[in-house]
Amino acid sequence: MNLVDKRGLAIGLGLSVLACVALPAVLSPYWIYLAISAVVSAVIMQSFGVIVGRVGIMSLCQMSFAAIGAWVVLRLNVADAPGGFFVWLVLGGLAAVPVGVAIGLPALRIRGVNLAVVTFGFAVSADIVWNANPFPGAKELKMLDRPEPFVSDESYFVFTVIVFTVLAVALGMIGKSRLGLSWYELRHSERSAASHGVSVARSKLAAFAISAFVAGIGGGLLAGQLSLVVPSNFAMGQSLALFAVAIMIGPHHPEGAIMGGIFGAIMPTIMEKVSLPQDFGGVLFGVGALLALRSGLSQTDLTRMRKRERGARKLLKDGEEAREAKEAEGPGATAVPVPARRASADRKPCLDVQGLTVRFGEVVALDSVDLTVPEGAVVGLIGPNGAGKSTFISAVTGFVAGYGGTVELAGKRLDKLGPSVRAKRGLRRTFQTTAIAPELTQYEYLAIGAGRRLSLGEADELLEFFGCPPGEVPVSIVDAGTRRLLDVAAAIAARPKVALLDEPAAGQSAAESLRLGDRLTRVPEAFGVSILLVEHDMELVQATCEEVTVLDFGHVIASGPTADVLADAAVRAAYLGAADVPAT
Repeated sequence: MNLVDKRGLAIGLGLSVLACVALPAVLSPYWIYLAISAVVSAVIMQSFGVIVGRVGIMSLCQMSFAAIGAWVVLRLNVADAPGGFFVWLVLGGLAAVPVGVAIGLPALRIRGVNLAVVTFGFAVSADIVWNANPFPGAKELKMLDRPEPFVSDESYFVFTVIVFTVLAVALGMIGKSRLGLSWYELRHSERSAASHGVSVARSKLAAFAISAFVAGIGGGLLAGQLSLVVPSNFAMGQSLALFAVAIMIGPHHPEGAIMGGIFGAIMPTIMEKVSLPQDFGGVLFGVGALLALRSGLSQTDLTRMRKRERGARKLLKDGEEAREAKEAEGPGATAVPVPARRASADRKPCLDVQGLTVRFGEVVALDSVDLTVPEGAVVGLIGPNGAGKSTFISAVTGFVAGYGGTVELAGKRLDKLGPSVRAKRGLRRTFQTTAIAPELTQYEYLAIGAGRRLSLGEADELLEFFGCPPGEVPVSIVDAGTRRLLDVAAAIAARPKVALLDEPAAGQSAAESLRLGDRLTRVPEAFGVSILLVEHDMELVQATCEEVTVLDFGHVIASGPTADVLADAAVRAAYLGAADVPAT
């Protein structure tokens, strides 16, 4: 996967050079000063872009991180520390990192408004500290001198643009990496991220650390602009206003950060020119933020998504036409022969679950359930609603703690391991309800699921195998049935030992379900992945699974070859009802 958008990088660098050349030549000193403020605000907005825009965490203390960066820069200036402003600027950003990690620790257990209260509490505490203890140099009136050759406002503006551009490129590369893509998945579903082997704790703490570093850099730049700072430069109210701007505009995109910086810098001037109270700007930002929260997407997200969808609809149409043409040729034209299956006794158990018991208070959801998935097999798990099928998958994959019994994968116990570790060991799952970030393309989602970089050829092979549209098509314009297929493809992309698929045929037509069954039958041979299939579609189960286990009220009532199990009278009574379903 390419970590650099070459076209976007070229455009961004071109605009940065143009700004550095043109704006100092045409703007008056007053507007140059405002331009510096706008770029410094844009840098701080980038920190909101990481934690708010990408991860979706309500952080209200970014200006406190900026204050730490400014404090360190000014303290080093007072001490005449070696290295000069450039080194001090980086050290200020690094000083904010451990504080960011410490503030991020509560995010491992709480989220939403509760986490916002925690971060706001830190901002209030920081305000009290800054007001009680002046910033270094304030008492001595020791000013911070800008470094050569960025002494004048015009040249310092160029320096701030360079810093913004470097950060934007670095954050863009991180955003295209698996860490950056996992942030989007965390924003929509932490469970889905964990099932793909993403450490939720490490990803969240990395986001807080990086956002704190960027904010600290922004605070150091502000110290360089003003030479001395006061607590009101980093007041908690500014964090609230910038948070509202971040929700409304979307500073995880460079253009959003720039627009946010411009609004933050010139809004007070505009309010003054039109004779409106300064607080009115905050009201406007708050209303815009509420509208963005209601839609779930910022303005830059919407703009980019619409542009990307326009370009992808032709790809989607071409992919559908190609798929229909293949289907018109008949199944014999594309079907790969399925190798003869060996008896289960001739194969080693890949997944071995013994005595699995799950209790929720007084309710016994699973009672001593035994199930084995042999190597290279497709095994079914069926039962009526409420029988415990999804609970079984959740317990086996680590999402239910404190169960009884044992879970072994390739002969190794997994019982004390969390979901992400089990996923890395080779145990992947899908969910009944997909929660794929619509901002992602299918290629990007496969990269998250695979846990590694996929070549275009390998990704295209997976998408074609499961009947998905071309990889450049964004998830936002594919239907629910295709998203389920993409979810299965992402699980298989990791080449796990076993994939546990929870009702992958939901939302599929009868013909689509049969095609899915054909693909699942070929997965062990094609990709070396054994499958445990949870399904209500009996035709799919009969066509795909060589063995079936039946649950009823948390108990195993039958287990064995599919034909024998479906012919069992107890199974018919508990699950299939009075209707005759041929066991073929």
